[in-house]
Amino acid sequence: MDNDLLTALFVGVPSLFAIATAAVLVARRRSPGGTDTDAQRPTGSDADHPATGGTLVEPRPSAEAGTEEAAAPEVEEVPDLEEAPPLEVPAPATGRLARLRDRLSRSGSPLGARLLAVLSRDHLTEDDWDELEETLLLADVGAGPSGELIDALRTQVRVQGVKEPAQVRAMLREQLLALVDPTLDRSLATDPNRREAGEGDAASTTTVPAVVLVVGVNGTGKTTTVGKLARVLVAEGRTVVLGAADTFRAAAADQLETWGSRVGVPTVRSDRDGADPAAVAFDAVRTGVRDGVDVVLVDTAGRLQNKAGLMDELGKITRVITREAPLSEVLLVLDATTGQNGLNQARVFAEVAGVTGIVLTKLDGTAKGGIVIAVQRELGVPVKLVGLGEGPDDLAPFDPEAFVDGLLGD
Repeated sequence: MDNDLLTALFVGVPSLFAIATAAVLVARRRSPGGTDTDAQRPTGSDADHPATGGTLVEPRPSAEAGTEEAAAPEVEEVPDLEEAPPLEVPAPATGRLARLRDRLSRSGSPLGARLLAVLSRDHLTEDDWDELEETLLLADVGAGPSGELIDALRTQVRVQGVKEPAQVRAMLREQLLALVDPTLDRSLATDPNRREAGEGDAASTTTVPAVVLVVGVNGTGKTTTVGKLARVLVAEGRTVVLGAADTFRAAAADQLETWGSRVGVPTVRSDRDGADPAAVAFDAVRTGVRDGVDVVLVDTAGRLQNKAGLMDELGKITRVITREAPLSEVLLVLDATTGQNGLNQARVFAEVAGVTGIVLTKLDGTAKGGIVIAVQRELGVPVKLVGLGEGPDDLAPFDPEAFVDGLLGD
């Protein structure tokens, strides 16, 4: 009997103790000062969402991210499940325009083919000269340049009596090349700048990146052009930072970040749509200065030339950027197929942003190739880059001779 009592006590006392302990824990969890109240704290906080124009982030892991490995090792194991895609190696920029020449030649350029066909006739009447001028106007060469070209051709035909196809082609090539103007400086200013700070004995010189601001209206391929330009610069051995200052189009920053990640270029962007574009642009330039990169490319929102407020905003971006580093280039992206409407856009941007160069996209559509001549004549600014197609390396430095030869064919 005593043994039964001892056994009951041996089994029951620990059970009662466990029940009592559980009751105490439950009571503590229900009390305001319990230890589990932290588990019920909201996941968001003011620190996560600072009251600024937008928290700028870089898509690549930073040095601070490594300090959290000990606290959350399980998070670091996830990327190991999939290998990061290898970085792409962009094609060299040299020789790219040769592809445009081939495309134009194979497609039979409407501009070059029609001009050569008319000029090769045995006798040129007034109707023939009118047809030539109409062809130039339809190709968006512009009234002024078209008149100059027709006058020069009339003189040469009358004086030299040119009739042979080879002679006609050589004559036309000479006149078109003169209009495209091979003497213009088409190089991109992408060398880092030196900036003086302080005065007297305290004066110092620092190196800051070249800053390239890319502007243009919606639909011209502006963000894609920025991504392709980054590839051109990487192919030349430059270090680059991208600034996603187009904060109004939801996918613009994602698109730009994707372009950059393919070639190992970081992107500075906002963590929310509608953030202040000038703040994003400023942070991108500041990041470039801090990291000592060669070039900062800043993408801006597509702007219609009749939106005065948005154009004022572009002026603000320009002013803010120059606090950190001077602007090296302002590139205006134009769709080569838009013709005279593209010229209207170019005029407004030249007034507001101080355009230094033109990027013509969709130039593989040959019917409107004359816009090269018209836009240069209108702005006094050279075409520096041309988009040849939809491939990632289809952005090329503009070569006047290769372009004219492409128009005229072999």
